[in-house]
Amino acid sequence: MSDVRLGIVGVGIMGSCHARNIKHIANARLTAICDIDKSKADAIAGEVGCKAYYDATTLIESGEIDAVLIATPHYFHTTIGIQALKKGLHVLVEKPISVHKADCQRLIAAHTNQKQVFVAMFMTRTVPLYRKIRQLVSGGELGKLVRVNWILTNWFRSAAYYASSDWRATWKGEGGGILLNQLPHNLDQIQWICGMPSRVTGFCSLGKWHEIEVEDEVTAYLEYPNGATGVLVASTGEAPGTNRLEICGERGKLVMENDQLTFIRNEVEMSKFCKTTPELFAGPPAWTISIPIGTVGNQHNIIIQNFVDAIRNPGTPLIAAAEEGIHSVELANAILYSSMIKKPVDLPLNAEAYERHLKKLIRESGFEKKTRKVSGKVDVTKSFR
Repeated sequence: MSDVRLGIVGVGIMGSCHARNIKHIANARLTAICDIDKSKADAIAGEVGCKAYYDATTLIESGEIDAVLIATPHYFHTTIGIQALKKGLHVLVEKPISVHKADCQRLIAAHTNQKQVFVAMFMTRTVPLYRKIRQLVSGGELGKLVRVNWILTNWFRSAAYYASSDWRATWKGEGGGILLNQLPHNLDQIQWICGMPSRVTGFCSLGKWHEIEVEDEVTAYLEYPNGATGVLVASTGEAPGTNRLEICGERGKLVMENDQLTFIRNEVEMSKFCKTTPELFAGPPAWTISIPIGTVGNQHNIIIQNFVDAIRNPGTPLIAAAEEGIHSVELANAILYSSMIKKPVDLPLNAEAYERHLKKLIRESGFEKKTRKVSGKVDVTKSFR
């Protein structure tokens, strides 16, 4: 098969980054980009040497591309994704795959031809650190899951960040805040490693640290079918922040912090030790193992390369099938919904009820967004801490 002809819809911060990196993808070439901002589209097209379009439909119908990467504001992931799938194009969609569960279901339902490759940009699945954690948990090294705690307060964002686009951090334009923008990767990791909880209780603060109408600080309590529990704490307003993940099982505990992974391994399962020891205050003996972790290259490029490889070689295992993207969206929706109705929410989430709730937020919003133009090229690598 000849090179895959790629198109990109949306050349904002992430889309322009992808456009500049396609040259590093084997057996692929960027033939066209699209953005409703004509000057932006022309500038990026001129820089990378491809054709510019100013309307997604025109690009999708052009015959110039075999596959499309969608990097637009979130709500358009659904509509443009459905349109591209119906046209027969292969689709790679940025996170989140949709704003809410009902739209996820609509997008996934449009993927009727399994010969079309449909992928989500969950690039943290390529990180050796997370792959090792998943291997240890799914392989049974921790035994039965007991507890998961993740402190994610290192997603600091400035007022300038939120003011950089009129759609950002609004119910109408983005559909949420930290849960829909910064945390999709982390929520994907939680369900990828530990599975989906059966109930969530959310505590979200709207515009606590920034002049926005959506959530910028979140605490969530997770309950799992086997009785395990979890706590997620996240903020875009705390500095210096913390990124610490603990996963505890019957056989020990994994601790991830500062790009280091430690396994504290019980010599005897804790419940067995509890029932059999004659000691009043003893705990099971354990040893501590520092697990070496490899390095990873450009995470986004790995996902794009996997996408291209799967198009050229059907049957290539996908790192992040887009259908799996519904889980992180469902978790985000459930946490926010729980916070607003002030009670726990059982999963699976009632998609129609949440969609109605979100539309009500949009309809009743009186928030006026203040924006300011971004000057100079944005260093997107600073986003990933």
